Amino acid sequence: MRILFLGAPGVGKGTQAERVGEAMGIPHISTGEMFRRHVGSRTSLGLRVAEILAQGDLVPDVLTVEMMLERLRDPDTINGYILDGFPRNLAQVHALDGAIGDYALDAVVVLEASNEVLKERMLARGRADDTEESVSNRLDVYERETAPLIHLYRERGLVVSVDGVGDVEKITASIQTALAGHF
Repeated sequence: MRILFLGAPGVGKGTQAERVGEAMGIPHISTGEMFRRHVGSRTSLGLRVAEILAQGDLVPDVLTVEMMLERLRDPDTINGYILDGFPRNLAQVHALDGAIGDYALDAVVVLEASNEVLKERMLARGRADDTEESVSNRLDVYERETAPLIHLYRERGLVVSVDGVGDVEKITASIQTALAGHF
């Protein structure tokens, strides 16, 4: 099963993708984690990524696509995976479609929450790159670049929407119920 998790920054995609992936026995593939690993290791890519993230901008498509497509070739993805943070824009959708096919995803889980809740969550998690300015910029970038993908995937019949606010376990259960109803 190949599933994409979409939603604004701070909505809980990573937490939920990890929980659902564990329950399904498929890997959770997070671009954010890949980027943080490179930043923490101070690789040349990591240094470039750190500067970009500090400004609240997205990592350029060419770097993101290269890393992601390489990861999708790993043997643990043979039975499926959950994507978190990729694709984030139409260019990345086209790159993913070119690699796995336009309809190779089985579902797109869209987690929803208000911008007020999202800002509060991101500022509370204490990351160095979570400032008022960078959080607002990330939400603006999401609305401009990523939110339009929901429409595209809805046209393909892949979208299941879930409220991303509330108890973590209940949100996980809601996602699992929505996915079961999708297939």
